[in-house]
Amino acid sequence: MDKKVILLTGASSGLGKSTADYLTKKGYIVLGTSRTAAHPDEIRIDANTSFPLMIKMDVTSEQSISQVISFIQKKFGRIDILINNAGWGISGPIEETSIDVTKSLFEINVFGMLRVTQQVLPLMRTQNQGLIINISSIGGVIGLPFQGLYSASKFAVEGISESLRMEVSQFGIKVVLVEPGDFKTSFTNNRKKICSSSSTYAQLLKRTTTVFEHDEQNGCDPILLAFKIEKIIRSSHPKVRYRIGSFSQKLVARIKGFISDKIVQWILMKYYKVK
Repeated sequence: MDKKVILLTGASSGLGKSTADYLTKKGYIVLGTSRTAAHPDEIRIDANTSFPLMIKMDVTSEQSISQVISFIQKKFGRIDILINNAGWGISGPIEETSIDVTKSLFEINVFGMLRVTQQVLPLMRTQNQGLIINISSIGGVIGLPFQGLYSASKFAVEGISESLRMEVSQFGIKVVLVEPGDFKTSFTNNRKKICSSSSTYAQLLKRTTTVFEHDEQNGCDPILLAFKIEKIIRSSHPKVRYRIGSFSQKLVARIKGFISDKIVQWILMKYYKVK
């Protein structure tokens, strides 16, 4: 049986790199992308990764995506699995986060995912099969204080993925959501922080940030996400969504639909020291 070809965006660090490394070791052909990798015409072993195929691709550029997909199609003839992982985070009060920063966030987390998906789908349709795994977040199910716009971008990923799954099922294409909780990665240090020291929200944000950064720095090992993704790939009937994280995070996401919204918000506000 031929090795499955995987296109994985945001593969240079964090959850993406761990997943790419693991899937390569399991025998898949993994083409990882980042904005700083080699040019598509220069696919090579990257000294910073244990998997051989790193391609430069900018998910904000239709042309960049098109070039990469054409390259993969010519070299391998197909894309069996797309893992949309590219993304970044911001923290800060919604009131003080500029529209320009918000647009930049959505440009990658939402529109970037959409651009890549739209260009991969025609190839998957001709194959009569394919798997698209969209990396969302537990924050895409529950709005988090001072991460509201990040949560909003992941809520969008959730809605798009649910709808797309129904639309493309007739072509043998499966769409799956993966909702990570807190993981110990560079995401914490790379998050853009928005709030001046003179802000009305400064002290409250400091308390809340201490909580979620502690949870991230003591979060799950990224390899657990890689295990889950490989399990999804091997499944003939994958579920709509998979949550992976601490028991408490998964529990709150699970019970949200069964208890009062006020109670859910009370739990979150107490936990994140918003009150």
